[in-house]
Amino acid sequence: MNLSTPIENISGIGDVFKKRLKKMGIETIRDLFFHFPRRYEDFSKIIKISEVKINEVCTICGKIKSIENTKTWKKKMILTRALIEDKSGTILSIWFNQPYLTKILKEDDIVFLSGKVVFDKYGMFFSNPIYEKISKKDFSLDDLTHTGRLIAVYPETEKISSRWFRSILKPLLLSFRNKIPETLPEKIIKENNFLPINEALFQIHFPDSKELAEQAKKRFSFEELFYIELFVLKERLKLSKEKAIPIVFKIDLIKKFVNLLPFKLTDAQRKAAFQILKDLEKPRPMNRLLEGDVGSGKTVVAAIAALNTIKNGYQVAFMAPTEILAKQHFQEIFKLFKNFNINIGLLTGKNDKFYSKKLKNDFIEISRRKLLEKVLNGEIDILIGTHALIQDKVKFNKLGLVILDEQHRFGVEQRAKLCRKTSINKPEEKTVPHLLSMTATPIPRTLSLTIYGDLDISIIDELPKGRKKIITKVIDKKDREKTYNFIRKEVKKGRQVFVICPRIEENNKNNEKNENLTEVKAVKKEYEKFSNEIFPDLKVGMLHGKLKNSEKEKVMKDFKNRKIDILVSTSVVEVGVDVPNATVMMIEGAERFGLAQLHQFRGRVGRSKYQSYCFLFTDSLNKKTKERLKALINCENGFTLAEKDLEIRGPGDFVGTRQWGVPDLMMDSFKNISLVEKARNSAKEILEEDIEFKKYPFLKEKLKEFKNKIHLE
Repeated sequence: MNLSTPIENISGIGDVFKKRLKKMGIETIRDLFFHFPRRYEDFSKIIKISEVKINEVCTICGKIKSIENTKTWKKKMILTRALIEDKSGTILSIWFNQPYLTKILKEDDIVFLSGKVVFDKYGMFFSNPIYEKISKKDFSLDDLTHTGRLIAVYPETEKISSRWFRSILKPLLLSFRNKIPETLPEKIIKENNFLPINEALFQIHFPDSKELAEQAKKRFSFEELFYIELFVLKERLKLSKEKAIPIVFKIDLIKKFVNLLPFKLTDAQRKAAFQILKDLEKPRPMNRLLEGDVGSGKTVVAAIAALNTIKNGYQVAFMAPTEILAKQHFQEIFKLFKNFNINIGLLTGKNDKFYSKKLKNDFIEISRRKLLEKVLNGEIDILIGTHALIQDKVKFNKLGLVILDEQHRFGVEQRAKLCRKTSINKPEEKTVPHLLSMTATPIPRTLSLTIYGDLDISIIDELPKGRKKIITKVIDKKDREKTYNFIRKEVKKGRQVFVICPRIEENNKNNEKNENLTEVKAVKKEYEKFSNEIFPDLKVGMLHGKLKNSEKEKVMKDFKNRKIDILVSTSVVEVGVDVPNATVMMIEGAERFGLAQLHQFRGRVGRSKYQSYCFLFTDSLNKKTKERLKALINCENGFTLAEKDLEIRGPGDFVGTRQWGVPDLMMDSFKNISLVEKARNSAKEILEEDIEFKKYPFLKEKLKEFKNKIHLE
């Protein structure tokens, strides 16, 4: 057997277990070894029965004097009662609803029991202890697997328990001991005093002490970060060797554009725009991420880059994750460029109507074929659209810049495909378009050094002047009615309201692309409640992903034109339309959302001279929920909140754990900035020394395997 051996070839794993393990992403011995514990139970305190104390977690060893199943009269629960004896005394052990134990444990068996001792009507007894039967005569404490030591607790699935994992893993690890090839360079192991891989694997599953468990965890956390850094830094170096068309910074043009704007740019916008324009001048492809809160003005900065590119004689592709956002960008870019004689195309994937615009005329609808012809011959200066932009039929004449909104929604391959879309390149003079990504989700520093480590980052950390602070409040059950009355008063003043319904994550496991029906039902139910019971006197609208595109457009248009007072929407649909008249954001089930997402929702209001409000409705009173929502109330800055969200909930909420093949242990390492920086420096050193990995062939192989496993999106 080797690490690539399929799990079904392991003794004790049949077809049933194979199917269950594969659901957890475990298909080989390697996968099994790297299915790490999520925590440990400390049963290392082994004492005599006479020393046992109530409510103490401990381990005892003794002989079973008697064992039997009995049934309680009231609850009809089966109790397995065993009397355990050692030289110092006896103690009762009771297991609840585990009658099969009498077939495993017999009188005179020697057992170790680990757990908590309690006291109630049965007297003092071990409650549901973990047991381990000793059969061999030359037994030592090192032979213990489930008791008498630090015990690993794993991520589990139906009928595969932590006990099962320990039973399978221990003999396997012992048979592989000293046979697993090292996956880190020796100098990195020495510099950081890491455990060698064989020792680390054993200590992470069966630690001899808390210190050794921590050392093993640190080694594997570093290793995963190290490979992420190797991957992103190698991509960065690879990109730096590609050629791009230098886009000259047309200062007079940009001054004219800025002076014609109906508002003044913030200093943060000016700085970000300058960084981007200077990057575009270089003969290598720009790869920059523009970060900024909702409403901070990222689109106008992207428009500056697009205008400069177009007036240099090159085309721009602008891709958004949803049709609603693509159409919003089309409208916005149209307004911004109306004085610059630029042709704009809109291409989406769900209907046959597409628009092209010479900016001195009205919109015209043209066929897809005609639009694509205009893109190919260079008539369309900027093409805005959804994933439709990466279809094979879409070809540009001279593509100079690609802009991606909410870029983490697009995979690396999709981005690469879009960046290859130009027809003018000859093999000997191949160029790569510049890339500008945008996100309204501020990225914590550790993630920007790892997942986004191949990107240069520009940050807009300043909102336009004159914005009032949004008053944010947590609303519990008793204050609902009072809040509804307040909302009615706001509407009567002429203001409008967003209502966001929660996403039911548990039911979305296999439905990443399509909105879950339970969410649609939740919105429909909320819509009916608002329309018929709470606000029958107001105009209530509904928006969700199952509506036809024409219906969505009508709802959004009606809301913007004040034909709808209250818009009830799902969280999946991007309510990206700018409605300055909306002053209330009401969020149902606020505990279901991350802080970054709640902050984004809140940013939909507060865009005018009117005072705005964000009401967080929650029925949850647990400590974690209170801590998170309190952070939102006390903090207006999305960047600080993003760090807090990472600290409280973890990086899965930023990057989508399911899209990653990364265990919880690794995900937690993203919170450790010093470990991230250490991994980044080590990766830099290796690449500076040997970019082709001639001295480290195992690194080359491991990186290829890593690339297949991880999707950095």
